[in-house]
Amino acid sequence: MTEVSDRGPMPEVWGGIPGRNRNFTGRVELLQLLRARIGDAATAVVPSGDAEAEGAHALQGMGGVGKTQLAIEYVWQYRSEYELVWWIPADQPTSAVKALADLAPSLNLPPPSVSGHDEAAKAVLAALSRGEPYARWLLVFDNANDPKDLKDLIPVGPGHVILTTRNYNWRGVVETLEINVFRREESVEFLLRRVPAAISTGDADRLAEELGDLPLALEQAAALKAETGISVDEYLRLLGERADELLDQTPAAGYPKSMSATCSVSVTTLESRLPEAVELLRCLAFFGPDPIPPDVLRRSAGLARPLLREVLSDPIMLTRAVSELNRFALVKVNPQGRTIQIHRLVQALLREQLSAEDQASLRHDVHVLLSKSVPGGPDEVRQWPRFAALVPHLEPARVTESIEHDVRVFVLDVVRYLYQSGGRQTAQAIVEDLLRRWEDEPGGQNDRLLLTAQTRRGDILRELGDYALAAETDRAAHDRAKEIFGNDDAATLSAARALGGDLRALGDFAAAAELDEESRARHVQAFGEDDPRTLRSINNLALDYGLIGRYGAARELHKRAFIGQRDAAAGDINWEVLGSWNGLARVIRQHGEYRTARDIGEEALERGRQELGAEHPWTLRTGRDLSIALRRTGAWQQALDMAQDVYQRCKRLFGLNNPDTLAAATCLANAERTVGHIDEAFDRAQDVARRYSLVYGPAHPFTLACEGNVALLHRVQNAVEKARELDEKCLAGLKAKVGQDHHYSLNVAINLASDLAALHELDRACALGEETLERVRGALGDKHPVALGCAANLIIDLRALGAEDKAAAFAAVTLSNYEQALFPEHPDVKTARAGRHLDFDFDPPLI
Repeated sequence: MTEVSDRGPMPEVWGGIPGRNRNFTGRVELLQLLRARIGDAATAVVPSGDAEAEGAHALQGMGGVGKTQLAIEYVWQYRSEYELVWWIPADQPTSAVKALADLAPSLNLPPPSVSGHDEAAKAVLAALSRGEPYARWLLVFDNANDPKDLKDLIPVGPGHVILTTRNYNWRGVVETLEINVFRREESVEFLLRRVPAAISTGDADRLAEELGDLPLALEQAAALKAETGISVDEYLRLLGERADELLDQTPAAGYPKSMSATCSVSVTTLESRLPEAVELLRCLAFFGPDPIPPDVLRRSAGLARPLLREVLSDPIMLTRAVSELNRFALVKVNPQGRTIQIHRLVQALLREQLSAEDQASLRHDVHVLLSKSVPGGPDEVRQWPRFAALVPHLEPARVTESIEHDVRVFVLDVVRYLYQSGGRQTAQAIVEDLLRRWEDEPGGQNDRLLLTAQTRRGDILRELGDYALAAETDRAAHDRAKEIFGNDDAATLSAARALGGDLRALGDFAAAAELDEESRARHVQAFGEDDPRTLRSINNLALDYGLIGRYGAARELHKRAFIGQRDAAAGDINWEVLGSWNGLARVIRQHGEYRTARDIGEEALERGRQELGAEHPWTLRTGRDLSIALRRTGAWQQALDMAQDVYQRCKRLFGLNNPDTLAAATCLANAERTVGHIDEAFDRAQDVARRYSLVYGPAHPFTLACEGNVALLHRVQNAVEKARELDEKCLAGLKAKVGQDHHYSLNVAINLASDLAALHELDRACALGEETLERVRGALGDKHPVALGCAANLIIDLRALGAEDKAAAFAAVTLSNYEQALFPEHPDVKTARAGRHLDFDFDPPLI
């Protein structure tokens, strides 16, 4: 046999590559042709339309012809040409997403345990497209199905992509190299090398004839002969006896007779040795092709099949069964994590050999095994790795089809895990599937789990920024739960909590507060003060109070929620603990205690990074609020650095129009203005205001307040008339939406007074300044930094108007109180003492 020699050292990043088959034979010409076609091909392009994508090459052919083996050999032969080589199981999008996400740490990106698989995969694709940190990369998408399933998962960039596929639809999408079965001499040479001294050339030729020269079938036959010593005659007899039966079951398209028969013979032989192993194998056929955690197979309660229950209840028998399956090359056991994998082709053949009744009972048992595999709930961060390992099996196992109550609860737990860990798109896809199925069931509209699924959907939609649809979903769930179960039922109260969040998101802060006040009282009555559900309702009401300016009440509620959730977590930090901790820091800042808010925020952020990771959504939200606190305490450069970091992460993880990214961009624009980067701040603030209008609507309080930030920057750039016009528009809108005494309205009114002063309309500036100061003091208190800053501006305007006595009366206490509220060398205090106007910006709070 002609061989191609190894070509140098290993790439820096080498992941998921199957072991090299030293029996690889007869494909030298194909390897050389593939290399010649790839060569220095242009950038890999996402398949679209009818155009061929340069740089991406498909190895296309029927199942079992050795496409994967050829790709493996190419990787090993030409590995020195690449800095990064990564193997991606691509038979289903979820597997491909997971494999891409697992590459993240090697690209200096957050792992999927931090950002979720969906977002980690997006970050990987972006880095590969930029060629950072590796430009010479190779991705292998193994067993790709429909091109449309992978259109968003193939990177644009300087590297190469190889796909293996049975699907002819890849022709015309990428350059395709058709792979056929072995030539007869290749088949014979393979068998003689695979089982030397155990088979003659004549027998090898006979075996190859009956197996149709199919590489995978030849490999299976050789493995069986090597393990059992079965003669070729006996093998061919069994093959002949089983082939008709298999063909009668209508095997899947692309599986030749000999391939199906070979698998069946292996199973038949194993069944005569250890029938328990075959029962386990058939069970494994209903999982996905991804690694199956060993814990999944260590439970037997609730299983429908007696033999499977017997195998899984006996650890010695289970070990023997797995060992036999591994020996026959029917499964692959990872020696490190002891996970088990079964090839997708073997799974498909095994399923098709079973009756409909057996398929149903095995699928039922797999659902039960999956549902019992996580001892804790999705709110426990330490359970997240367990959930992550199970997610790839949900779709292949068709878990969403289950009618079992416990299985449905498990699927809803998976949805909550994905929602909390950042995998929101995957969570949305699962919950939409559940709702389609459950809503059509007789009596489904009255089912508690259906209502839970609707609430989960609302939570996801809200996080994704689809506030109107979230509110519609949650309102329907709330009304239905109230009608069926009453006001004080857990399902009704859960929907009420979600609906309050929707009202906040839609800008109806007063309605949210009214709903959440009633909800909190009902929670206390139904569950008690310390129940986790009650603590969530308390935290929600605290958010409401912060949005309507009741900072003192909000502070007490946030403190109550934080202490309760922290104690319930027994020292751990989950996302709810971090959220209420950050909420406490934020409301203390809004209350005017900037230094204390900074101290609390710094501690919360450090714990969030340690426990949840630097790119968990709640860690990023905590970082954003800390940046604002740093800015308020005069640590402007630190505030800018943190704002830049949070914004870049949010943009990469969530996209530009995500609510978290928009809030981070607002924070960054304000920090840029503070340090004098006016042009950058202005461009960013304008873009943010435009995006807020698209996402939230033009009349939303956040949109109007962000436009107030743009107005402020107009004045800084000496476009004072534009500033005045925009501030007047924003103030009118905010008065109509949240009222004249709301702190958003008051901030804009303070800035409008500064606009008028800059336009030398001093009478109007002073009148507006005095009226606004009275309102600010009423809302925030005399010694709040905003009230003192408003008074400092008024002093300047009164002096310019010639009202020195009135100005002196204000000045007597204002500046000394301002020093006490901040500190003498605070930049804002120095600005006020220098007789320059202070500016008041807006940062959107969490909802």
